[in-house]
Amino acid sequence: MRLTFLSWRWALVLMLSANILLSSNSAIAADQVMLKYRIFRESISVEELSTFAETGELSTSLRINFALARQDPKLIRYYLTEPVKVNLVFLERVLNSPIGSVVLDEVGKVIHTSSRRADRQALRSALVLSASRDGEITLIEIIQKYPTAVLEVEGERLESAFRLLSRLRGSLQDLLDSVIR
Repeated sequence: MRLTFLSWRWALVLMLSANILLSSNSAIAADQVMLKYRIFRESISVEELSTFAETGELSTSLRINFALARQDPKLIRYYLTEPVKVNLVFLERVLNSPIGSVVLDEVGKVIHTSSRRADRQALRSALVLSASRDGEITLIEIIQKYPTAVLEVEGERLESAFRLLSRLRGSLQDLLDSVIR
């Protein structure tokens, strides 16, 4: 099969991006999450949130936080762990397009740094890293791979982030329709 110059270029960009992101992942990754529900804020470790996502076991602080915020832990766990299958090449193309910037900005309203600086780039990196291993994205992997020590998660908006990311498995038209709404 003969590849065009453009296909080679995208393959090279994808390989270089993955190499840079994978090599830098061990240096910086989120350690702490400021989990926010309206007026409630709780700083928890990414490890604590990951344990909840993987096992369903609630730490005392998460149990209290979810109760005060009137959140269903089963739903939160679902949004954190439900995988979204994506094609890595399609993901890379979308995330580096104008519509991808909109998607990153929308998801960045849910998962972001406190300063909100370079959130688009950090989120793009976390999404690609999440998908690079198995062609799937989960919100917990995005949190785990977010390239900063501390990040904020708007808990009441996890569902909207999950739904938007779910559109990445569909067509570009589905994605456009969901962002325009």
